[in-house]
Amino acid sequence: MPKQFKLDVISLTHAAYSGNVTSVTVPGVDGELTILADHIPVITPLKAGEMITRRENETIFTAISSGFLIVDPGRVTVLADSAEKLEDLDEEKINAAKARAEKLLSEKKFADDRSFADATAALEKSLSHLRIIKKHRTRR
Repeated sequence: MPKQFKLDVISLTHAAYSGNVTSVTVPGVDGELTILADHIPVITPLKAGEMITRRENETIFTAISSGFLIVDPGRVTVLADSAEKLEDLDEEKINAAKARAEKLLSEKKFADDRSFADATAALEKSLSHLRIIKKHRTRR
């Protein structure tokens, strides 16, 4: 049996997951990273995308937004703005959020830089979630 380590996934609104796993693959800003037991310590930024968690005979697919990965001996922490399991993603709501973000960006009416950054992040999150849904459509 593969070695396990403790994984904690924490979003801004809730603790999305906590338990022992055999691996976790996350979307790093420079490409995907797969973490196994006994990985060297690291802290790295994450971008919006799919996190794949494996434990014994189960694979969990989670859509995460930007955040950080922290690897310590025996423990991995994912801090993300949002983390939602594949089965909890609502394509209709995501398409509506995408349309709102695109409208905001096309109007180019921003009170400040933060408003622009928020709209850009919302669009990135929506596009990422839609890619994950389409990738797994046959599994649903």
